Amino acid sequence: MKGYHAQIVQQLRSKGFYFLRAGKGSHEIWSNGQINVSVPFNCLSKHTANAILKAAGISPKF
Repeated sequence: MKGYHAQIVQQLRSKGFYFLRAGKGSHEIWSNGQINVSVPFNCLSKHTANAILKAAGISPKF
């Protein structure tokens, strides 16, 4: 497994999030209209992936 980016994006899309814009460096900003979360391309830690999902209001899955 290269990282959790694709899995995080899949979870975000399933909950109505959409790509908002490119962030600084190697990050993307995703939004659902009320909540914005930053997702790194090189997310290698399941703890970081769970923290991103928690910030988005999604139960941690990894």
